[in-house]
This record gives sequence, C-alpha cells and structure tokens, in this order.
Amino acid sequence: MYHQIARNKRNSVIVIGGFLLVWLAVGAIVGALASGGNGAIAGAIVLGILGICAALYAYYFGSATVLSAMGAQPADSRQYQQLYNVVQALAIGDGLPLPKVYIINDPSPNAFATGRDPNHSAVTVTTGLLQMMNREELEAVLAHEMSHVKNFDVRLLLVVTTMIGMAALISSVFWNSVGRMRIRGQGALIVLAIGVLFTLVAVIVGPLMQLALSRQRESLADVSGVELTRNPQALISALQKIAQNDRPPERFNHAVAAMMIDNPEEHHGSFFARLFDTHPPIAERIAALQRIASVQQT
Repeated sequence: MYHQIARNKRNSVIVIGGFLLVWLAVGAIVGALASGGNGAIAGAIVLGILGICAALYAYYFGSATVLSAMGAQPADSRQYQQLYNVVQALAIGDGLPLPKVYIINDPSPNAFATGRDPNHSAVTVTTGLLQMMNREELEAVLAHEMSHVKNFDVRLLLVVTTMIGMAALISSVFWNSVGRMRIRGQGALIVLAIGVLFTLVAVIVGPLMQLALSRQRESLADVSGVELTRNPQALISALQKIAQNDRPPERFNHAVAAMMIDNPEEHHGSFFARLFDTHPPIAERIAALQRIASVQQT
C-alpha cells in the first residue's frame, strides 16, 4: 500500500509534467502560426506559464472549486450525526486526519473525495446515497473514498481535472468568439488553430490521461476500502444499489465524473464509449470483491 502511495505521488509529477509539455507544444504551434515560425518559443513560454498557473490553482484552490461546482455544502454534524460518526471512525482506523464532510442535496446516490493531501481533504456524499444505504454500506462507500485520500489519488485527479477544465474553457471561449470575429487570412487561421488545439487537449488528450489513471485508481480504492472495513459484502451491496441508478447528480459534469464512486452515464455505453470510461464496469468491480469475500470465507 505504501508503495502505491509513493507511485501515486510520482504519477502526480509525471502527469503534471506531461500536461505542461502538451501546453508548451500548443503554445509553440500557435506562436509559430502567429509569427510565421519565429514565435514558437514565445508561444511556448506564454502557454507554459498559463499551464503552471493552472497547476498551482488546482493544487491550492481546486478542491474548493470542485465542491462549489457540485453544489456541495458543509454537513451539519448534528443533522448528519451517523455520517460524521462513520467518517470519524474510518479516519481513526486508517490513521488519517479527519476530513471535512460535505453534502449534496441530490437524489442520485454518489460520493467523492477531493483535496491535495490528507491534511487538506474532504469527502462528499449525496442525500440520495444516505437515503439508500444502511450503515454498513455507507461505511463501505466512505472507506472507498477515504482510500482515495490516503493513496493521494485526490491530488492527482484534482490537478488533471482542473487542467482539462481550463483547456475546455479556453476552447469554448474561442469557439464562441469565432462567430463575432471578422478576421480574415492568417488571423482566422490562428484563431482556428487555437480553438482546435485546445479542443483536442480538452476532449481527447486530457480525458485519455484521466481515464488511464482513474480505472486503476477505482479498483485499488475498492480493495483498500475493504482492507479497512474487513467487509467486502457491504461494498458489494452498495455497488449493486448504485448500479441500479442511471441518473447522474443534477450538477454532474464529465470533469468531476472521475472523482466519483460511480459514473451513471457509463452504465449503458457502447463498446467504443467504454474506451473513454473513467471507471471499470461495476460488474467487474463486484466480481473482484466477490473473489476477496470468497477468500475470507475459506
């Protein structure tokens, strides 16, 4: 487990570095187009600085941004006493600082963890999850999320998600501005190139990086959570209930999907769509947990 934590820290550096290289390449291309080949270095520097700013923003403010975007509110410890009790018990059992606890008022059952490290982390559940799960199932879901905190998955996904979001924002701004611009010749080519390049980063390059990390991360968190609770059947039951839901939270978006315990939009995708799934199929996750349960019973 400690080896995996160390690997996730290394992956954070590798992924951030890879993303910065992509941004440098985009800047070089745009700079070269803008100045006939002489502005590649200047373009790379500008986009490199922007990429570094995005990474720093994700590190220090990304968690608050995600929570705000999802409409999460701090959970009242008296109103949600059982939730707080479970989180506190899991934190003590796993030797972690107590994370902040948030609630999303939404009937769709889901949960996620975010933050840059165990000392600056938060776990969030929907009201739909609380209504659907018994205590053991809730404990299993939260153990899964606490494992993301312990394994430093939260930092990795936070940075990647923020940088994908920034690329999507830039591409959106440019595409929305194209219709209002009266640009001809080389100027039009530069604007088009910026829109296309950032769209590729936001829609293809970023999500491919994200899903390559997410699938393995989800499977590991399942196992880590069961290692903490010693109750694989509870997580199996929780995932079975979650699998019956096809409705994502109201403020759900693809960038945050990778952080959540389940992405309802992936339940009935085609084979091609599954290539871009951020989670392993729930059936595969349940099968892996059932194997763990059978070993425990022997």
